[in-house]
Amino acid sequence: MKNGNQDLNMVVKTLRLQRGWSQDQLSQLSGLSVRTIQRIEKGSAPGLESLKSLAAVFGVSINDLQGENTMTVQTEKSDNMAEKIAEIRVNKISHFYKRSIRYGAIICVLFVINVFTNPGYIWAVWPLLGLGISLAIRGLDAFGIVNWFGPEWEKRQLDKQLIDK
Repeated sequence: MKNGNQDLNMVVKTLRLQRGWSQDQLSQLSGLSVRTIQRIEKGSAPGLESLKSLAAVFGVSINDLQGENTMTVQTEKSDNMAEKIAEIRVNKISHFYKRSIRYGAIICVLFVINVFTNPGYIWAVWPLLGLGISLAIRGLDAFGIVNWFGPEWEKRQLDKQLIDK
């Protein structure tokens, strides 16, 4: 059965990458945890409910996922999937804005504490820089500007692995 699981993991990963989804996006679309997606893609046998969720998200039958039939890949994105992807993106941006507000509040409090405890040395600049860099990275990810290990990278790596075999 190990070979069947390896076929399934390649099918799931290929379908995910063809759609340009990250594991996190597939997790949100399917209702499965990211860890479950990772386990399936590494070859663990999924339960029936997991198979049903993945088949529904990809628009294929469970038999297609398991490789029992000739798999036909749906190339068109449905409007429902496009809406879900847009919802995920908006959710990331919303979280970024919330973090920005918290960041601003925390930095203000730290500067007030700094001024009252040690006005001769402005130590609050260090958390400002550290948290600012972290916030900037999250912003680049939320707005899709930089995606170092996103779906495109995963697709290139998958293609590279398939060519090597």
